[in-house]
Amino acid sequence: MDISLYESLDGQTALVTGATRGIGKIIAENLADLGATVYAGARDPDDIVASTQRPVQLDVTVNKDVKTAIDVVKEEEGALDILVNNAGISPGLGPLHTIDFDEFERTMAVNLRGPTLLCKHALPLLLNNRGGRVVNLSSGLAQYTTDELDGGKPAYRISKIGLGGLTAYLHAEYNEQGLIANAVSPGWVRTDMGGEAAPRSPEKGAETPTWLARFKPGGPSGKFWKDKDERPW
Repeated sequence: MDISLYESLDGQTALVTGATRGIGKIIAENLADLGATVYAGARDPDDIVASTQRPVQLDVTVNKDVKTAIDVVKEEEGALDILVNNAGISPGLGPLHTIDFDEFERTMAVNLRGPTLLCKHALPLLLNNRGGRVVNLSSGLAQYTTDELDGGKPAYRISKIGLGGLTAYLHAEYNEQGLIANAVSPGWVRTDMGGEAAPRSPEKGAETPTWLARFKPGGPSGKFWKDKDERPW
């Protein structure tokens, strides 16, 4: 597939959630290295130490944080070209009947409700110019068309399947206005969530999300990706 990419993001603005560590930290660094003005979302802005990024307080479960973060971007830059919904959690390892339902609700709040609320507030900025991008960090565990939905982690799986639904909705509703929305599996990555046994580095996990953030107007949208290849939902 021949996809046109920005070689430089100079003059563009990005917001990355969960940017303090792991994959989100590397994505924020990558986008800044490409020239973007990067707002790094964090529950504690003091955790963002990179001089090339602008810290913004952002707990995606807190309505006020979400709206305020978008307002800050609007007031300071007047535009948003890239939204990377990276923040996520994965508690509750057992099957559905064994998990603490408070953990289920917390997972849905972080992994699905948060990205949805961010998109609601960010869409007016993303649609200002054709080619605004939404990159949703998903997982291979969210591929509901496979026969591999067993194995526990119901809250994580269901929230990420929902994130795929959000991605498909954004494409169907807004692609004609120029929005490019995609979901991506970074693979099993050595992060606080993935653990030390994971085979992939955070740098490898951030590679395809960064690539998706570079799509030029008219690029593929409404799809699920891994390693720069389209995968089935």
